[in-house]
Amino acid sequence: MELRHLEYFVAVAEELSFTAAARRLHVVQSGVSMTIRALEKELGAPLFERSSQQVSLTDAGVALLPEAHAALDAVQAARDAVRGNQGGLRGAIDIGAMTAVALIDLPALLCRFHTSHPGVAIRLRVSSGGSAGLAQALAAGKLDAAFLSLEGRTPGGLTARQLASYPMVLLVPADHRLASRRRVALQELADEEFVDFPPGTGSRDLVDRAFAAAGLRRRVSLEADMASAATYVRYGLGITLLPEFAAPDTPDLRVVTVGDHTLRWTLSVATSSTRRPSAPLRALLELADEYASTPPEGLGLHDLGSWGRRPAADHKG
Repeated sequence: MELRHLEYFVAVAEELSFTAAARRLHVVQSGVSMTIRALEKELGAPLFERSSQQVSLTDAGVALLPEAHAALDAVQAARDAVRGNQGGLRGAIDIGAMTAVALIDLPALLCRFHTSHPGVAIRLRVSSGGSAGLAQALAAGKLDAAFLSLEGRTPGGLTARQLASYPMVLLVPADHRLASRRRVALQELADEEFVDFPPGTGSRDLVDRAFAAAGLRRRVSLEADMASAATYVRYGLGITLLPEFAAPDTPDLRVVTVGDHTLRWTLSVATSSTRRPSAPLRALLELADEYASTPPEGLGLHDLGSWGRRPAADHKG
């Protein structure tokens, strides 16, 4: 068995497509198919169920996948040890990130990382599918790290380190019945129509869990992204709960505290708990801790772009 056999097997197992695996490996599809057949012959068991519609792992394939990951990780660790001794990291990191927020200045972080470690290739995947999609990609081995919002228990197979935390607040139009209140209880919102974010996003999951725990039902009349939610609220299409940093400070909207501030949105960086982090990934995580920061007081979502372009020294945490 060669290392190449395991690399090809992992690629097909993660992509569940020989065509996609070939693109990922930059080889022809026939080469991937021949390598997998050779591995199956050596192991004496089929690793994939193949049909014209889909590719899926057999029981033998499921059993082999974590062992293949472990073997490839061990080889990478050996490479890292030698390269580290020679000076300078080498390799590649696949990173996932949400599109909605920039509480951590990711472009500046990656720029500094690239300057310090020019031999490491960084592949960034920006997800519009929310934190749930990022967590799934991370668990499947398609990502090495992901910047996301995890609510409740961290999914099995993942480890998360919190970078920032903000209370959720209520955003209502200036003429709303609750606009003059400083604080409201969750129970007072049960009959309202909500503008919210799609299922799978961290803030949506957080609010759904809170209402369910309180035995309350709520109506989501419109789904939007975090950047546009305030606009829909402004036009009277509903109210919304969103992280405090994302609430705009405008005269036609009001921000109201909800409960005792126990409803909090968090930003974390997650990694696999079953795979050994490479030396480049460890270096990136150390740098992420430095860049975890708090925006200046009163900073709203629409200001985050300009805040994110400030020099790194201005907002290290």
